[in-house]
Amino acid sequence: MSPDLAECYRQCRELNAQHGRTYYLATRLLPASRRPAVHALYGFARLVDEIVDATDDPRPWPERAAELDAVAAELRSGLTGSGPAPVTPVVRAVCDTAQRYTIEPQLFEDFLSSMRMDAVGSDTQVDEYADLAQLTTYMYGSASVIGLQMLPVLGTVVRREVAAPFASDLGIAFQLTNFLRDVGEDLDRGRVYLPADTLAAFGVDRQLLAELRASGRSDPRVRRALAHLVALTRSTYRAAEPGVDMLQPDARRCVRAAFTLYSDILGEIERADYDVLSHRVVVPRRRRLRVAAPLLARSLVRAPSLGRGA
Repeated sequence: MSPDLAECYRQCRELNAQHGRTYYLATRLLPASRRPAVHALYGFARLVDEIVDATDDPRPWPERAAELDAVAAELRSGLTGSGPAPVTPVVRAVCDTAQRYTIEPQLFEDFLSSMRMDAVGSDTQVDEYADLAQLTTYMYGSASVIGLQMLPVLGTVVRREVAAPFASDLGIAFQLTNFLRDVGEDLDRGRVYLPADTLAAFGVDRQLLAELRASGRSDPRVRRALAHLVALTRSTYRAAEPGVDMLQPDARRCVRAAFTLYSDILGEIERADYDVLSHRVVVPRRRRLRVAAPLLARSLVRAPSLGRGA
């Protein structure tokens, strides 16, 4: 790897370390040779998310759309080799990763399509989902494809197409967990990522959530709705779990750690009595370290070189 390409990957690693603490900690459990690819995939997802989310970006959507279009064009050019080489460091790294691991380009297109649904101020923005089927369509592009992109990097002991549904389910489980944790923050951005018909079955709607967010009060109807959705998310984790043992042995520790730590967020939601409107629940740092440290120590004992090239 050339020094300038290595610098592109380094920038992706910094994005991962800064914005994805749980994900980054789990990545430390991978063999050093595979970590840069994971950082690149995360870095690209983060780059696009920051363009469409616009939480700290005062630019109107047409300006941000032009930036997103430029990133997408760079990506397609880099993936197909049909145009100029990418110059954006994160895009250059992810194109290199996709070529090294033969990641299907359509997965990136599907990701970009879902991200446009998040684009604040755009004609394609979607700020609520009528039912789980509609939400799942969005999550395929925003979460399932991440799991599918990761499969070639992690490697499998079965045919990739056998492991793919489990990787897809795990991506959805992770994202549902994030949606449940971030209800309050998403409301502040004008979005509800919980199926409206499920909320309605418990007497909950967007207006009630907004009122509770503003007042700091709780409501038993919201607790019951969230308890139901936590149970649904746990069932998605159970559906995904057999896929962990389909991965190459040296990748299982990483995914198992992420699986455990993300599903622990559901326990923290329960311990907070489903209060996700007044604050953001987190897995305590000591818990994250308690899960990851033994696995990391085992990795270092088995392969001393893993401490390099992080």
